[in-house]
Amino acid sequence: MTTPAQLTEISAAETRALLDSGARLRLIDCREPDEWALCRIEGAEPIPLSIFSGAAAQLLLDKQEPIVIYCHGGVRSLRAGQYLAELGYTDVRSMAGGIDAWSLEVDPSVPRY
Repeated sequence: MTTPAQLTEISAAETRALLDSGARLRLIDCREPDEWALCRIEGAEPIPLSIFSGAAAQLLLDKQEPIVIYCHGGVRSLRAGQYLAELGYTDVRSMAGGIDAWSLEVDPSVPRY
């Protein structure tokens, strides 16, 4: 899959560092509600991929706002990020490895599934 030049990936550790720094950042979880119920990253907002195309533009009004999107393994978040980049969002990143990488690399208290 090729992605627009604006879309880059960010590691789980880099995402944690950004959150810890207090940087302005919207953390979006594009997993489905049943996955959200299992576990999530504190401070994340759910916008499931199944409704992403309809909901994202209504919920993410600032196209220059820094956004990091994650899913379970990083594939759906790439799709969601690509969609936003195509809509003109300028600071969108997909968290490589998703919440699974977060659990392995950042916070082992987050359940793996």
